[in-house]
Amino acid sequence: MIETTDDSRRFPPALADVALVEIDYDDGEGVDFEPYGAFDSAEETTDWLRHWTGNHELDGDAYRVFGQDGTGGLAALWCVRPGRPLDEQPVVFFGSEGERGVVAANLSDFLWVLADGLGPLEIVDFGRREGRPNPDLTALAERHATTPRRPAREIVDEAQAEFPSFSDDIDALCR
Repeated sequence: MIETTDDSRRFPPALADVALVEIDYDDGEGVDFEPYGAFDSAEETTDWLRHWTGNHELDGDAYRVFGQDGTGGLAALWCVRPGRPLDEQPVVFFGSEGERGVVAANLSDFLWVLADGLGPLEIVDFGRREGRPNPDLTALAERHATTPRRPAREIVDEAQAEFPSFSDDIDALCR
């Protein structure tokens, strides 16, 4: 179980703003990401994780689900850095068919990834590192981001290098 604070389920303002921006799917040529206006409940997250892994002994305390793609894959903050606020936790993705991967090292970097026209599905399932920049999401990132703007390719590669065993660790949880 991950140690949490009183703010462990408070939805970050940056994510609330992302939920207000229209993300263009563009018939499969855009970004397949549907942001939520709040985290899934702890109970929903635990139920989902147990079914996704097949391990009914797990709880979902380490994840804050905040969006999905059109197939039901979920984007979440992964609370792997004890004692650090939610916006400093990495963003991960769990695809509907078992795909999974690290998308960004923190929420700020995730905003820059979205601004570059990529979502979690495009990164994890399709290995894309370049998209079509979104001016609305770029303006949002400029308002909320605490990290410097960098290309999505660099952000994703750095995050995946920081957490190289994420997929193997998830495999170990599956039954």
